[in-house]
Amino acid sequence: MSEKTENSKIKTLVSALPEKPGVYRFYDKDDKLLYVGKAKNLKKRVSSYFTKHHDSGKTRVLVRKIVDIKPIVVENESDALLLENNLIKTHQPRYNVMLKDDKTYPWIVIRNEEFPRVHLTRNVIKDGSEYFGPYTSVKVVRTLLDMIRQLYPIRNCKYKLTQENIKSGKFKACLEYHLGNCLAPCEGKQSEAEYLSNIEQIRNIVKGDLNSVLSYLKKLMQEYAGNYKFEDAENMRQKIGLIENYKAKSTIVNPKIHNLDIFGMVEDKQTVFVNFLKIANGAIIQAHTIEMKKRIEEDPAELLSTAIHEIRAKLNSTSKICLVPIKPAFKIDGLDFLIPQRGDKKHLMDLSMRNAKYYMLDKHKQIEHTNPERHTKRILETLKSDLHLTEEPVHIECFDNSNIQGHYPVAACVVFKNVKPSKKDYRHYHIKTVVGPDDFASMKEIIMRRYTRLKAENQSLPQLIIIDGGKGQLRAAVEGLEAINLRGKIAIIGIAKRLEEIFFPNDSVPLYLDKNSESLKVIQHARDEAHRFGITFHRNQRSKDFIQSELDKIPGIGTKTAETLLKAFGSIKKIKEAKLEEIAKHVGKSKANEIVKFFQENRK
Repeated sequence: MSEKTENSKIKTLVSALPEKPGVYRFYDKDDKLLYVGKAKNLKKRVSSYFTKHHDSGKTRVLVRKIVDIKPIVVENESDALLLENNLIKTHQPRYNVMLKDDKTYPWIVIRNEEFPRVHLTRNVIKDGSEYFGPYTSVKVVRTLLDMIRQLYPIRNCKYKLTQENIKSGKFKACLEYHLGNCLAPCEGKQSEAEYLSNIEQIRNIVKGDLNSVLSYLKKLMQEYAGNYKFEDAENMRQKIGLIENYKAKSTIVNPKIHNLDIFGMVEDKQTVFVNFLKIANGAIIQAHTIEMKKRIEEDPAELLSTAIHEIRAKLNSTSKICLVPIKPAFKIDGLDFLIPQRGDKKHLMDLSMRNAKYYMLDKHKQIEHTNPERHTKRILETLKSDLHLTEEPVHIECFDNSNIQGHYPVAACVVFKNVKPSKKDYRHYHIKTVVGPDDFASMKEIIMRRYTRLKAENQSLPQLIIIDGGKGQLRAAVEGLEAINLRGKIAIIGIAKRLEEIFFPNDSVPLYLDKNSESLKVIQHARDEAHRFGITFHRNQRSKDFIQSELDKIPGIGTKTAETLLKAFGSIKKIKEAKLEEIAKHVGKSKANEIVKFFQENRK
């Protein structure tokens, strides 16, 4: 089939799509499923693939491969989200986002049996038992179960404790009874009513309802104390302390906040990270973060919808309210979305966002150690995207000027290759044509000298120039590039220190990058390195001139002798204060006499 025929077929297929919610599937010439997507409006969403420009190369490749489109119309947005999720899991199309979350999660189960056992499991079976979770950390489950066993003596044996078996004396108390971990219901030493009362308290604990458990235990403690059962009252007091300690560690903001889901989301060029927090009675009872590998350009709101649906289904969430950083693209039946602006809920949203960001940064560090090339590639892609460059800035150069009221004017150029300093390529410059304190003219001179030389020597030019300074410094640097016919051929930006503003030529509105973004960190590193390198050179020039102006005026005292003295005494002042014998130890008696004589004659 010719390209013209394929385009005609695609136009026909798109024009026939309904303006209804649903799922669309893209197929290639071999009838292989390429991509599954969801849409509120099938016609509008699918047509956007063929009418707008796509920044992502992968998206452009996908669009070129599409020869067939098959829609599925559904009743509402929620059904579209559910169907898309099921189709992706079943067929795993090449260009769909890849969810990296294949764990089997731990649950706490209360068994459906006489005198129910309570324990950890990874297998959920429809046997009438109660399952609580899933939890995203085995450590959390074990900590919770340890606390429960300290609070309530419950059995862990597998005996079938029917009333008939207990009355017949079929079982004997085991070691757990003698250790005080069980009250031997197998021998009838604990009634079923008392045991089930404990199970009800355990059920409230695993649900996160610690307040009702505390109220019950406090009431018991008071009753025991009132009846002079001080040992039992002390036992209750210890249990209350145990729960309150657990509660203190898990309470976040406001104990009145109940049954709430929170989703924080951050992304880099290749991956979306979504953090989930489950709040009950002001405490976090679940926390989890997933990765979603981006295959093509996808709207963050759509990705958030997918993540919310996936996490809630996997972690069995039934909350009716969900805090989110942006409005998800798709509605979910029975769930209200809220973007908090202030107060405790905003604090919780910020906490979830921080967790997602920390998870992302941790993943970046892992990649940096295990796959440095991939790490570098991602940062270069991010820089290109954040600074709207036409190519990845593999070669970056950064400039800084230094002078004191026009004296000792110098400049520094540092070079970064693959976002790492290339110190062998660093260069120092003395300002030659500028008289007086004129930073703008100095910057123009250095830019012209640097790139005139690179052109003359046929050396490669950088993809990005960074100027340490604001609009004025940047304008001067651009004038320097224009004077040697390089304006528009090299990307150039300025960074102003006070607010870390990024300026572009001919744009009065600065760009503000996230303070934790990798792009800003690379720019800051280059700026700081240029400043350090320039200041060191500037300081050395001042020191050299100072030595000449003081010691080199002394007859018979050369540069080497001056350096020896400065190294020994640390400063001119201390040399002046030193005795003849002390100076003679380092340079000999003859030179020491000349030095002492010179300073005595020139003492003010």
